Amino acid sequence: MLMKATVSGSDMKTGGIALHNLQKRYGSAIAVDDVSLSVSPGEFISLLGPSGSGKTTTLMMIAGFELPDSGQVLLDEKDITRLPPHRRELGVIFQNYALFPHMTVAENVAYPLRMRRLAKAEIESRVRRILDQVHLSVLASRYPHQMSGGQQQRVAIARALVFDPPVLLLDEPLGALDKKLREHLRNEIKTLHREVGKTMIYVTHDQDEALAMSDRVAVMHEGRIRQISAPKDIYRRPADLFVAGFVGEVNLVPVKLKSGMVHGPGGENLPAPAWHDADRDATLCVRPEHLHLETSPAGFGIRGRISGMTFVGDATILEFRSETGLQLLSKVLNVSAKTIPEVGDPCVASWAANDATILTE
Repeated sequence: MLMKATVSGSDMKTGGIALHNLQKRYGSAIAVDDVSLSVSPGEFISLLGPSGSGKTTTLMMIAGFELPDSGQVLLDEKDITRLPPHRRELGVIFQNYALFPHMTVAENVAYPLRMRRLAKAEIESRVRRILDQVHLSVLASRYPHQMSGGQQQRVAIARALVFDPPVLLLDEPLGALDKKLREHLRNEIKTLHREVGKTMIYVTHDQDEALAMSDRVAVMHEGRIRQISAPKDIYRRPADLFVAGFVGEVNLVPVKLKSGMVHGPGGENLPAPAWHDADRDATLCVRPEHLHLETSPAGFGIRGRISGMTFVGDATILEFRSETGLQLLSKVLNVSAKTIPEVGDPCVASWAANDATILTE
């Protein structure tokens, strides 16, 4: 466990962030385009998107390292849009940790307190307490180059929390770590959030991190927020084709909506949520784990054959090719599968209606 802490009721009431119509340009390029977002005190929200989506620029405008061309940043309903970073009192953790190489662990953690001109005894007490909480007391006299990436990350967290900020901003803090350590520290940050109750705004391009850690996820693309929802809803009910394709694997089936029915590429009726709008072309989205391949099917589905298969440890990925040439993926958990079709077997691809999403963009 990363740290143990108790949080008073008053702490939980601070740390609300509101963004109103933020826009930022670099020359003719629009980095952030009319972004509005409300973050409740104590909430963990991730800004998720590919490189160049505007997520880091949005975080830097919250921190004060970038100024918006227009729009507002509010902290607990106070306008901080033009305040310099040191007057916002926000904790910030960068991907490279930004530790001072010539300072020891204790000196790095003490730095924000020294800048606030706290008494020496108070600084020593706070540093000692926070290092004990993140299990780094025995490394207090070491320098950053003498520590592992995971230990440096803990130092960065301790330095960001030592002055008790209402909000913690994290800019891809696990990006420089290997996969196993990244997963371990991901869980520790989630535990940290639960125990200290701070508002956390977390920037990442890693969908697994965002889905596993967040209360809500804001998916960004081309400077705009495309969807803000709970992780489960982002995954199961994507708002558009970009979100569907960016977050996890997805099967995209071109369909026609007509008379309340959903028709596949071969004219077959497909299981889908009820549809009542005007007839039109659309795309049906279904995740591989929800797509079933039946060799003795009943009901609606798409006919075809197994065209390939890949063993991935806990599951087998089956490749399906329909009679019209549509290629789909099915993910079958090996522990629960009674039988798995073989390459070349004829079958029908189907799914439950409530596991599909219809997108008309």
